[in-house]
Amino acid sequence: MSYPIRVADVMSTPVVTATPSETVADAAGTLLEEEINSIVVVEDDEVVGIATGTDLIRALDREELPRERSLDSVMSTPVATTDPAAELEDALETMHDHGVARLVVVEDDRLVGLVSTDDVIRYAPQVFHRRTLATDPESRPQYRARQETEYELADWTFDCSTVSADGLSVGDRAEFSKTISEADVRSFATASGDTNRLHLNERYAGETRFGRRIVHGTLVSGLISAALARLPGVTIYVSQDLAFLGPVDLGERVTAVCEIVGEIGDRKFELTTDVLDADGERVLEGEATVLVDDEPETATVEVEAIA
Repeated sequence: MSYPIRVADVMSTPVVTATPSETVADAAGTLLEEEINSIVVVEDDEVVGIATGTDLIRALDREELPRERSLDSVMSTPVATTDPAAELEDALETMHDHGVARLVVVEDDRLVGLVSTDDVIRYAPQVFHRRTLATDPESRPQYRARQETEYELADWTFDCSTVSADGLSVGDRAEFSKTISEADVRSFATASGDTNRLHLNERYAGETRFGRRIVHGTLVSGLISAALARLPGVTIYVSQDLAFLGPVDLGERVTAVCEIVGEIGDRKFELTTDVLDADGERVLEGEATVLVDDEPETATVEVEAIA
């Protein structure tokens, strides 16, 4: 079961509204009083337009008698809308298609909220930011690299592919897979101190929304660190943003996938960091910034060309 971020999770509600006949000056006063950037125009319980602060300022600046000008002469119409159950990524797509920064949220023809790019950045920045991240299509891995670790277990599998044989660059990718066992969950609970019964007690967990025990979210995200450890060099975390999209069951095999999508400079890189379940569906989505130092002289990294 997936729990993606939806419009209802981040939208602003209740929505400040006005009628089409309300004056520009009065609407501008409402924006200032409520400390908001837009007002939804409603007539007979139907959304007929939207006016932003920019629309109102422009009208006030150009008109000699703004108090005599009504909102219906400056509002944008028709209005771009979305459903509260829509996934945030789809809402951003709708904003892009309509060239707007906010959507009116409507359910059963009833106004229920307003969602803007500001809401997305505030509550789920990685959803907005990832739309701007793109790997150069020419930056395709040509080599497979194997970074030496202290030890490996038989259940673990990993792969690291790089664009260059000489160093990290945009397009490099690392994956790490393992099955998260009962022992893993209990060991993590002890190591972290997170003894939430959702992860440890069948009867308790059965009465939650999940109906069963699930793996700690931070244990799942730990696989990202494992994948990063397979990149050539000494990888040091600088920052990590995460969104948890769905639960992971005990005994499930999951895969962390990390890809370099930007080089910040000074040996820092920006990566997308996802964890996939056994069906290849994302259960965790994130972005990370890492600092990568050269390997110590005692390190061993094997690089081979991909056939």
